Amino acid sequence: MAAFIDKVKIKIVSGRGGNGAVAWRREKFVDKGGPAGGDGGRGGNIYFVADENMSTLLDFTYKSVYRAEDGENGRNKNCHGKDGKDVFLKMPVGVVVRDLKTNKIIADLNEHEKTILVAKGGRGGRGNARFATAQKRAPQFCEPGEAPVERELELELRLIADIGLLGMPNAGKSSFISKVSSARPKIADYPFTTLVPNLGVVKKPTGDGFVIADIPGIIEGAHQGVGLGFEFLKHVQRCRFLIHVVDISNENAVENYHTINNELKKYSEDLSSLYQVILLNKTDILDSDYVNNMIEKFREFNSDVFAISCATGDGVSEILNHLYKKIDEIPHPENPLVIEYDEGFDDNDDSSFTVVKLNKNTFLTDGGKIRRLASVTDTRNLQQMRRLANILDSMGVYQELKKMGLKENDTILVAHIETTYLGDYQ
Repeated sequence: MAAFIDKVKIKIVSGRGGNGAVAWRREKFVDKGGPAGGDGGRGGNIYFVADENMSTLLDFTYKSVYRAEDGENGRNKNCHGKDGKDVFLKMPVGVVVRDLKTNKIIADLNEHEKTILVAKGGRGGRGNARFATAQKRAPQFCEPGEAPVERELELELRLIADIGLLGMPNAGKSSFISKVSSARPKIADYPFTTLVPNLGVVKKPTGDGFVIADIPGIIEGAHQGVGLGFEFLKHVQRCRFLIHVVDISNENAVENYHTINNELKKYSEDLSSLYQVILLNKTDILDSDYVNNMIEKFREFNSDVFAISCATGDGVSEILNHLYKKIDEIPHPENPLVIEYDEGFDDNDDSSFTVVKLNKNTFLTDGGKIRRLASVTDTRNLQQMRRLANILDSMGVYQELKKMGLKENDTILVAHIETTYLGDYQ
């Protein structure tokens, strides 16, 4: 059985857009062939896909960084670069995606095959053929591709179950789920046998079924993180209703029942308001008068009380018939998560830059967009160098350099390109 992992952190990087190309038609019989540089390809996107065949986030602990393919650069003869391949990451139904930078929930994968775009690939740069006009028939420049999107995300699995089993450690929850489903959880006579949630599918007479989640036992102080149950209470927030399993062989059975409900209320008002069925377990080791007395006592708190023995199976069919009826009557609670606008999935803007004064007459400017512009600029081509200067001016680079004391004939390092500042008339 695979380890149960319900929270991981991963990093995703979409594909970088390919650079445009500067190229020319050179066919023998084509006079003044003109520009023929193709566009760069789009970078690959990254999608999350909910898959009901997965039950844990274990795979994401072995690999935590996922990258989409970059777009290809444009080529001559107006050949466009190939788009980067998209990446589709499958994860269990019920995963909640949180952006660690903004701490906002950006997606809830609560349905099978639900697909969410979480990182958009960079747009491919345009080749010089795109810039040809009647006045400028031979453009000597192209565009760089857009930057990729990098995001750090937290994935939290919240199980999608119809019924949640609650109770003190060793109350009999695992025994019950093994009786009514094909699940085979570890069962032993000591506290906290259940260390992770167990899911069991119960088949109805009509042929369909429903899912029961066995949650590790909750003890007093669970809402503050005491014990194991607190860590998994989030897994019962999506249940239709709860089955509260009580070990009535324990002399503190009534007190334990109230302890669990108090912890639920402190953890979540919505959770404590869910409909409950009370299941009084271990009747096989008690006399009938005591059992009947406990049934009457618990009916003071809830009208739906059933007495069973998970060891012998006595009373199991009666509770199952009740569950079949309630599953059809009670829908999943309408408490959808607040999904905030996902600002990061298409944020390819890396136009921020830094300026540094290296010495009296030398300055350095650097940044994502600046490096990409420099990578597609031919320093031997006056037209391309002039366009680079115009873009830097529109970005506000020269304005920042002047604040640091830039003067005419000073040297500016634009990433790896060395230029001389000729003043405002350049």
